[in-house]
Amino acid sequence: MNTTYSFQIYNSASLLPLEWNSLAADNIFLTREYLEVLENSSPVNMICHFIGIFNEDQLAGIALTQFLFAEKLDSFGERDQCLKTSVRNFAFKNFASHVLFVGNNMLTGQNAFAFAKDIKQSKAIKTLHKAINQLKKDLKASGRKVHITSIKDFTAAEIEPLQAEFKNNYTFSTQPNMVFEINKSWTTEQDYIDALSKKYRDQYKRARKKAEGIIKQKMSLTDIKKYEDVIYDLYFHVAKNAPFNTFFLARNHFSFFKEIMKDNFLFYGYFLDEKLIGFNTLIKNGTAMDTYFLGYDETIQREKMLYLNMLYDMIACSINQGFSEIVFARTALEIKSSVGAKPVKMYGLITHSNALINHNIAKLFNYLEPKTEWQERNPFK
Repeated sequence: MNTTYSFQIYNSASLLPLEWNSLAADNIFLTREYLEVLENSSPVNMICHFIGIFNEDQLAGIALTQFLFAEKLDSFGERDQCLKTSVRNFAFKNFASHVLFVGNNMLTGQNAFAFAKDIKQSKAIKTLHKAINQLKKDLKASGRKVHITSIKDFTAAEIEPLQAEFKNNYTFSTQPNMVFEINKSWTTEQDYIDALSKKYRDQYKRARKKAEGIIKQKMSLTDIKKYEDVIYDLYFHVAKNAPFNTFFLARNHFSFFKEIMKDNFLFYGYFLDEKLIGFNTLIKNGTAMDTYFLGYDETIQREKMLYLNMLYDMIACSINQGFSEIVFARTALEIKSSVGAKPVKMYGLITHSNALINHNIAKLFNYLEPKTEWQERNPFK
């Protein structure tokens, strides 16, 4: 029998089919609750859409898209001030300022779609392709032409069926996803420390000694709301000084996230002399703990090795709670490597609406994507 699939595009999480979460059982980042957080506290330059794929009247696939437009961004990142950065920012604003992501640009990993187990994958991907084309037409009709379409983030095995359907797209690879595998025999932080080589045990001890006087506190929704302005300032300082940024979170993002996701969203504040000087966030996603956004006072971070201590705290928390891995995501590759995270190469697909630019998309992509030189570490015995 020849199965045909149809699709439906939703612009609000409140309109999603009742059975949506049954397909998101293995990924919290595709659940109705998380999509509600995304919709209601998304960056000012982001519009989210949700796609349902149907086998007759049965929901058989779900997908997330994010449309980012640069008009409301004051900065793409201020750390690197040079001619290349200026040229890159000019190119981005003029040729790549309207980007449609199939997936989640705020996370690392395959958070783009999920299909029912009995679905015909090739036909589902073909239907997803049709839905993406329709969404681009809808956006254009509303006065927002899509310059770039990007489907992200996939392992080498996951990208293959997409390459077969999206033939005109350029396959790219950016910074790897840093993943920390938790040894099954570890039950406490001490087990992790014991597994480190002397050099990295010394690094651990030095970092912990530097952090003396800092008090770490698990923060409730009330706490997060109380410190909302300070939290945002700490986050914004880190985000603004990244080498490249395509969005900034809404001010209420963390409090709204905690309100909706409750115990699946963990927020830890770091206090010195009763002043909030940093924070980090974690999200429980099945057997994986995903790291999320963080912020800190740069002057204290350097002196107290705060970022490194946060990494150690995330590892300890995940071991204590019985998780099997920690998704540390991109950025700060070398320091994450120094605590035991390993790089996992990730791939995506990209296409430009302008045929001439698309023909040279590899060159454009390599120019827009900041390069990172780093050395992988192995901290274990």
